[in-house]
Formats: sequence, C-alpha cells, structure tokens
Amino acid sequence: MKNTIFLIFLAATISLNSCAKKIYTSANTLQQITNSDEFTFLAERANPSNMDVVNVMNSLPNGSSQKFLNLDYGYVITIKNNELNVDLPYFGRLYTPNYDQSKNNYNFTSKDFTLTKSQDKKGNWNYKIVTKDQPTNLTISLEIYSNGKAYANLNSSDRQSISYDGYVMKNKPDNK
Repeated sequence: MKNTIFLIFLAATISLNSCAKKIYTSANTLQQITNSDEFTFLAERANPSNMDVVNVMNSLPNGSSQKFLNLDYGYVITIKNNELNVDLPYFGRLYTPNYDQSKNNYNFTSKDFTLTKSQDKKGNWNYKIVTKDQPTNLTISLEIYSNGKAYANLNSSDRQSISYDGYVMKNKPDNK
C-alpha cells in the first residue's frame, strides 16, 4: 500500500513539473526588446473570430474540433527601425474582398504608425499599434507576457478581427 501511494505521489509530482511555465524568451532579452521597441512576434496559432470558419474547419475530413489553427513557421509581425512589417494569414469574413487572393491576407509594410506601450501590475507589456498609411484602419493590440509568450489581436475596418498566439524574439541581424 505504501508503494502504491508513493508511486501515485511520484506520478503527480512529475506531471505537475511538466506543466511548469515554459520560457520562450529570457528576462534579459525581454527587457532589451521592450526598451528598444524592436522585436519580432512569431505567430504559432491563428484564432479566427468567425464561427463560419470554425464550422467549415470542423466539417472537413480529419478536421479537428478546435477553434484555432496551427500555423507554419514564418508568419510574423516585425518592428524594426521605425518600420512595421506584417505577414500573417487571414481567416474570416472580409467586408471588401479583393480579387487578388494574396491581398486578402495581412501582408504589408508601414512606415507611418503610432506605437503606445504600457506595463500592467503583473509585469506584462501591452502594445497598441495603429497604422496610418494603409488603405484601411488597422489596430494591432499585442500583449507580451513575462515568459516571452505573446497574444496579438488585429482589428481592421474592412474585416472581422482575428487573433494570434505566439512568442516574441529579438530581430535577426541584417546580412549586409
């Protein structure tokens, strides 16, 4: 009986340790990123707000019943040298769609934008980015947690909002 209780206790301890907080970015790197306001947000999952998209995903063969989509590596929001680069897929309803399907995603560079940031009581950073040189009004709300994990919400005047889960990292140096 003692061995059974010990094994149950050991299994519970191991499972709780595996659920510990994952560190995506070190504290020093996160401090450098937030001080310089130059970083890259790498999206891992897209969370469409339109339930029609979720219902279509669930109706596909081998479709999952999850409300988010796992993304391939390379979908980013980059802030560098007063320039905003956004390359993210879009899943949802467009109010003014374009015949060119490649223009229906978020894929642009902006040099005229406002960036405001604040820090909450828990030490998380909240960024609000509003573009001024794009055809539609776009607001990006980015919340960066103390372990480097981040959550981005994109709200535009020509489509439904969509959010992305991912993490932040330092910008890669230019190869010149």
